[in-house]
Amino acid sequence: MSFGPVKFVNEKTIELEKKTEDKKVLVATSGGVDSMVCATLAFKAIKERLIVLYLDNGLMRQGETEEVNSFFAKMGVELQVWDVKEKFFESLKGKTDPEEKRIAFRDVFYKTLRQAIKSYSAEFLIQGTIAADIVETQKGIKTQHNVLSQIGINPANYGLRILEPLKELFKPQVRLVAKQLGLPKKVYERRPFPGPALATRIIGEVVPEKVEKVRIATAIVEDMIKEQSVFQVLAVLFNDRATGNIGGKRIYGDIIAIRAVESKDAMTAVPFKIPWTKLEKIRDRILAEVPGVVKVLYDVTPKPPSTIEYI
Repeated sequence: MSFGPVKFVNEKTIELEKKTEDKKVLVATSGGVDSMVCATLAFKAIKERLIVLYLDNGLMRQGETEEVNSFFAKMGVELQVWDVKEKFFESLKGKTDPEEKRIAFRDVFYKTLRQAIKSYSAEFLIQGTIAADIVETQKGIKTQHNVLSQIGINPANYGLRILEPLKELFKPQVRLVAKQLGLPKKVYERRPFPGPALATRIIGEVVPEKVEKVRIATAIVEDMIKEQSVFQVLAVLFNDRATGNIGGKRIYGDIIAIRAVESKDAMTAVPFKIPWTKLEKIRDRILAEVPGVVKVLYDVTPKPPSTIEYI
């Protein structure tokens, strides 16, 4: 079946209206393009029956909560913000294996949404699962937190009835839908951001101090690398440490890796060739602004054999 954003928006608007009938519906948004499209599409279909929820899990980018709140305020939607930082950090405590961390995130994510469904007396959950999420999870490449029924987990186990209007689309198609819905350019051109957020960019245990370091580094690389051809740009904090020299004193400090890739659909990717002078400026900012960092590396690995994210 051929894809067209106008046709897609019209069909999904009617579908969501019919499937949800007169029931209340919850959509959880993270500020990423997938969940923002879902929320906007759902609002177009069901208006006042929609509850838009943002989980402030302590793992988001700088200023994310304020940006998401501002976006929905302009739409005339009152964003519900839940502070669940303690719950998410507790679920990740002591975990270092990438899959264990992703599964722990998924578990607390859906348990929190089950609580929200009951709190708002909603009947349905709409989420922004896209085709790449399903493919990677089914193939065992990495578990995406928002994939359940496609791998044999019944959403009813979490007390949920889930609708996934974007599950057949890849990222470029989602961007076209966002544009059709009238979302601003800064939203529909926004680079992908993983559901488990900055937890996917910390090797080893995820704790608030590490998150803050990778949050600052992420803001730096996103600010410095704006080329349109770059599909994804990120910073990663390693678990290992290295010897450094700060202020004439020997220290054992952190290692940050920079990753920037070009890709069409996130299924394959090649490293973006950052100009050397720009790479030096990024390095200098990270060393100056992220406490305790003594080494900055640049990742030149394609996907495959690598994944785009680190865990």
